[in-house]
Amino acid sequence: MPFGSEGVADQIGLAMSGGGFRATLFHVGSLRRLVELEVLAKIGRISSISGGSITAGLLAKVWTELADDPSVDNYERLVGGPLRDFCTRRIDERAIAEGILSPWSSAADEVEQAYAKYLFDIRLDQLPESPTFVINATNMQTGRSFRFTKAYMGDYRIGLVREPRLPLARAVAASSAFPPVLSPVVIKDPGAFEAVEGADLAGNPAYTRKLYLCDGGAYDNLGLETVWNRCSTVLVSDAGAPFGMAEKVKTDLVRQTMRALDIATDQSRGLRKRALIADFEQKKRAGAYWGIDTDIRKYKLAGTLACKSEWVLPLAEIRTRLNPFSDQERGELINWGYALTDAAIHKHAPQLTAQGSPAPRWPEPAWALDR
Repeated sequence: MPFGSEGVADQIGLAMSGGGFRATLFHVGSLRRLVELEVLAKIGRISSISGGSITAGLLAKVWTELADDPSVDNYERLVGGPLRDFCTRRIDERAIAEGILSPWSSAADEVEQAYAKYLFDIRLDQLPESPTFVINATNMQTGRSFRFTKAYMGDYRIGLVREPRLPLARAVAASSAFPPVLSPVVIKDPGAFEAVEGADLAGNPAYTRKLYLCDGGAYDNLGLETVWNRCSTVLVSDAGAPFGMAEKVKTDLVRQTMRALDIATDQSRGLRKRALIADFEQKKRAGAYWGIDTDIRKYKLAGTLACKSEWVLPLAEIRTRLNPFSDQERGELINWGYALTDAAIHKHAPQLTAQGSPAPRWPEPAWALDR
């Protein structure tokens, strides 16, 4: 099996999708409810893409401190609060502008510096031993998922660099390097690649001396692959937008190409989602999926938070930029991730929750979705 011999383990895996700051905030709400239900502390593997990697990166940095005091207040101090603040910053525009003007740095370099300054200034080898955090990017040379963990970085075609000392901020920058404006993240002289099963390019310097990486969503926008066949229980928090129909299609080269990319991404995401749901239905693995475009009424559960369509339907269409989100956008996205997580866990994975867990209450009361 590529990437070692982990195999399916009796553990819980959590996948957090991409989707820029929209995803970052949605996952903030999801994680808060998992803290309250005492599920987060039980998770053994956390896989993330793009905006989800921003949330996962900060969670990884503070994991030990959060584990010592797994209260909601401590979660908000260490994770929720800092990410709310970060999502008021103008990251992508500033990075693009400074990358264009500077002969020494790219837009991707500027994004990395922002992550290191405001969120996580540690290296991959400083991540916690458990759970395993997997930050996913896409290798533009091999077309495969490129994974960053505490134990290794690499993909199955070029092999693995063991115990990488790369900055966590660079790994997250690669995971969120949306093409063409924020990519590629270039890693020069990444280290010696160890050949693993299938690594036919491990000894080829054309592929291993300099890496060109882009957004992990180009390969798997759910972040699902690395937990799917390694965890007996799989939880998926999906802030990816539903595919938008278009009566008129722009035919200029850039927008036509982006439309084609959207179609390919939607098909890939749809295939993974359907396969996951089929596994749930066939009892091949346990778990739950919740998506930003889910109709919460279909859970048909007493005690779920009531949500009005006029507030929740537009949330799936919010931009995926790394630019300032308003108080309302932040509050509603956090509340929506929280509400859907609560409903999905109670409907499909109630065995994971602790007895006596508190009833759900809006994390952001001013932006309650039943107002």
